Amino acid sequence: MRGDDSRLHEMVESNKIEAGTEVLSQTATNEPFPVNLHGPRKPLFVIEPSRGWAALELGTLWNYRELLYFLVWRDVKVRYKQTALGAAWAILQPVLTMLVFSLFFGRLANIPSDGIPYPVFAYTALLPWQLFAHALAESGNSLVTNQELVSKVYFPRLVMPLAAVLAGLVDFAIAFVVLLGMMAYYGIAPTTAVVTLPLFVLFACTTALAVSLWLSALNAKYRDVRYTITFLTQFWLFATPIAYPVSLIPENWRILYGLNPMVGVVEGFRWALLGKADALNVSMLVSVIVVILLLVGGLYYFRRMETTIADVI
Repeated sequence: MRGDDSRLHEMVESNKIEAGTEVLSQTATNEPFPVNLHGPRKPLFVIEPSRGWAALELGTLWNYRELLYFLVWRDVKVRYKQTALGAAWAILQPVLTMLVFSLFFGRLANIPSDGIPYPVFAYTALLPWQLFAHALAESGNSLVTNQELVSKVYFPRLVMPLAAVLAGLVDFAIAFVVLLGMMAYYGIAPTTAVVTLPLFVLFACTTALAVSLWLSALNAKYRDVRYTITFLTQFWLFATPIAYPVSLIPENWRILYGLNPMVGVVEGFRWALLGKADALNVSMLVSVIVVILLLVGGLYYFRRMETTIADVI
C-alpha cells in the first residue's frame, strides 16, 4: 500500500495523470482513499447561440404577461391621473384635428373624399393615426423613461414598447364611439366588411410596434433620436392619405406610395367601415409587405441591442 502511494505521488509530480482523473488526498491518519485513475470522463457540453426565431425568445413574453398587464395599466393611469377632462382628451385630439381638416381641406381647398362626407372621411383615418402617433411617441421613449427599471431588474425589454402600444388602445376605443355617432348622423351604415375591422386594428398596432422597435432601441443608444420623433410624426401625417384620398395619387406612383406602411392601415379602415371599394389595391399589399419586413428586422435589431441596453441607457 505504501508503495502504491509513493507511485501516485511520482505520477503527480511528473504530470502523467490524465485530465479529468480524480485524485484524493490522504486523511489525517495517513490511510489512503482508493483512487480511480481510469474512471469515465465527464460529458462535454458545447454552448452555441440560438438561431432563427428561437434567438428572439418570444416565448418569454408569455412568462412575463402579468408584468405586461401592469405596465399597460400603469400607463393608462398615469395618462389620466390628475387631469381636468380625463378621458375627454382621447376625443378632443381627433375631433379638433378633424374640424381643422374639414374646414381647410374639405371646404376651402375642396379636396375630394370619394363620395363620403368629409368629416367622416377624415375622422375614420385619424383614428388609426392617433393610435400610431401615440405609440410612436410613447414607445420610442419607453426604454429611456424607464431606465431605472431596465438597469436594475431583468425582464424581456420588448415588454416596454409593447405595453406603450397596447395602452393606446384605450384612447382608440373611446374615440371610436364618436365615429359611430358620426356615421349614424350622416346615415352611413357599415357593410359586412366591418367584421374585418379587428384585423386592421391589429395591423395598426403591428405597424406601430414595428417602427417603435427601431426607434426605442436607437433612442437608448443615441439620445438625439427622441428629438426626431416629433418631426417624423408631423412629416408622416401629411405623407399619409388622411386629409386626401389615395385616388389623387397617380397610378404609376401608388406602388412607391405604398412603401408608407400607414397607407395600408388607413385605407383598410376606410374599406372596413365605409365600404370604400378600391381600398384593397396594390398600395395596401405593398404596405403589408413593408410592415412585415420592418417588424422582423426590428425584432432582431431590438434583440441584438437588448444585451447592451442596460449598460448604455
